Amino acid sequence: MGQIVTFGEVLMRISPRGNKKFIQSNIVEFYFGGTELNVGISISNFGGDVKHISVVSEDFIGETALAYIRQFGMDTSSIVLSKRPLGVYFLEVGAVIRPSMISYNRSHSAFSEIVPAKVNWEKALKKGEWMHWTGITPALSQGAFDTLKEGLKLAREKGMAVSADPTYRSDLWKYGQDPKAALTELLHYSTIFIGGVNEINEVLGTEFGYGNDDFIKASKQLMDTFPTIEKVFDKIRTSLNSSWHKIRARMWNGVDFRETKDLDITHVVDRIGTGDAFAAGLIYGLQQYDDYKAMEFASAACALKHTYEGDVNLATVKEVNSILAGNITGRLVR
Repeated sequence: MGQIVTFGEVLMRISPRGNKKFIQSNIVEFYFGGTELNVGISISNFGGDVKHISVVSEDFIGETALAYIRQFGMDTSSIVLSKRPLGVYFLEVGAVIRPSMISYNRSHSAFSEIVPAKVNWEKALKKGEWMHWTGITPALSQGAFDTLKEGLKLAREKGMAVSADPTYRSDLWKYGQDPKAALTELLHYSTIFIGGVNEINEVLGTEFGYGNDDFIKASKQLMDTFPTIEKVFDKIRTSLNSSWHKIRARMWNGVDFRETKDLDITHVVDRIGTGDAFAAGLIYGLQQYDDYKAMEFASAACALKHTYEGDVNLATVKEVNSILAGNITGRLVR
């Protein structure tokens, strides 16, 4: 595996313990995360060489965040410091019929002030063979969009693979940029699309349904519109309630449609970062296996993340492969 490069905000997550609401407790836990960072740490746990590019606060919180990232063996040499505070989000974890609730405090964070001049992309991508981006980062500010675009353009000039998870969150796009136009521009630099019909409809302005036939049609139209995109992978979540989910995945690689079986998660410990775990499993898997095995690996990695507290998937390759081998009883391993 060559070096994988991720670019995005580092956030601190603050939560009451267990399934409590903030009004019930004055004791909280914190974790570090962020969509692209979660992907990078998971790949690093699988044994990958990963560099994360970001901006963190120049204080003891930023220092702690850097120490957290480094403990996973990640390259932090392209993370720069800012006088602004680290971004924060607050989470109340739901249970059964009560959904989880999130509130963000990131509008004036360290990362929000990023501009292209803060990142030496030539140096940052020197060893890079794969770059991963999501729709979260370009939604945060004009500077974040411009910086990401510059990095993606150079990545493609260098012949790097580029995976895109164009997650659309309408409440983040507040600086005047048109989301569809922005995501469309960035997708022209991408080779792997991680998303389903919702994301394709958002980008193309289409109204495809959710069945497999429509997924294939949507994927074909996406690849016609963006000729650099070679493969489309979709994670499908079925939520029976906040605590019981099913995960499966499907793909279209221009030739074959394949779909995995459902993985049953009957007790969700933490669902934050599960999509990131899927993306990380897929990126790792595509460098190790064929497309279908990579998708199976990603689906199992996603399912396992539901069993870890915090934003990051801590599963190893051995643990993911054990799930794929059918070891899903959770029996004690001695």
